[in-house]
Amino acid sequence: MPGCYRHSIPSLLQTVDQAWQNGIQAIALFPVIDKHKKDNLASEAYNPEGLIPSAVRAIKQHFPRLCVITDVALDPFTKHGHDGIIDEKEIILNDETLEVLVKQALCQAQAGCDVLAPSDMMDGRIGAIRRALDANGFSDVLLLAYSAKFASAYYGPFRDALGSTLAFGNKKTYQLNPTNPMEAEKEIMLDQTEGADLLMVKPGLA
Repeated sequence: MPGCYRHSIPSLLQTVDQAWQNGIQAIALFPVIDKHKKDNLASEAYNPEGLIPSAVRAIKQHFPRLCVITDVALDPFTKHGHDGIIDEKEIILNDETLEVLVKQALCQAQAGCDVLAPSDMMDGRIGAIRRALDANGFSDVLLLAYSAKFASAYYGPFRDALGSTLAFGNKKTYQLNPTNPMEAEKEIMLDQTEGADLLMVKPGLA
């Protein structure tokens, strides 16, 4: 991806400093995780000493007024590259995935992020995360929901950049069909009902 770079935390702080001086008031973080830290349960996703929580704390220490947005999804942390926990038949388990997403969201909120951006497209994750945030004193943390994210080869370069290329199958069982706009409208309404503060639609290419 031309013009895109991976940063260590020290070089990230330098880049954030330049952005802040140029009037940019919000950034979004996406992780690249070492292969040896990945597993099928995405346990590194909620490690309080992991890359994203450490980066958030460092940014907030130096730039407390900067709005920090963090991605909530498991694909950078799983060996197989999918956004969810799988069973022995390689089927994505929605409810089990929600439990891990909630742990990840709370870990990032505790580190000091301002906006959580769930991008996994599991059913019910906005409501589950919103309830957990409110119950743990993080009602001011906003939820930016990827409400309509379409299954598409369009995301191939992004997955390569994150090192989360799929080991099997595709994401069509939990991302949206690009030819079904009614399903997208339904997902948007559900996220609004569950407590999303902001909504995002990401078009795909069939």
